[in-house]
Amino acid sequence: MTVGGERFVVELASTPTSRQRGLMGRSRLATGHGMLFLYPKEAPRTFWMRNVHFALDILYLDADWRIVDLVASAPPCLVLPCSEYPSARAARYVLELPAGSSDRLGLSPGHQLTPPPGLP
Repeated sequence: MTVGGERFVVELASTPTSRQRGLMGRSRLATGHGMLFLYPKEAPRTFWMRNVHFALDILYLDADWRIVDLVASAPPCLVLPCSEYPSARAARYVLELPAGSSDRLGLSPGHQLTPPPGLP
């Protein structure tokens, strides 16, 4: 997937189980990698960093792949309670990237992304 002119290898989280698990329990997210959460329809989304061992940028995208909200450098959370990060607007897709990616690539709400090949 190309984001801000840079290529990322994204793992798809398209089932309820894979979306719930996300990046929990992993020790790191390699440079140039991310996770793309696919939902069947737009709705308010709330993410948290429970059992994620590294900071992430969380990009909330509408059905047209436009960034509707983002959280820059959400910190890891290994002990409850964990902070929650709700989207400001309804989102159909959520893209997690290594912390600092959105700032480095100049991403902000309103930016249009191109979906990975094979996705609508």
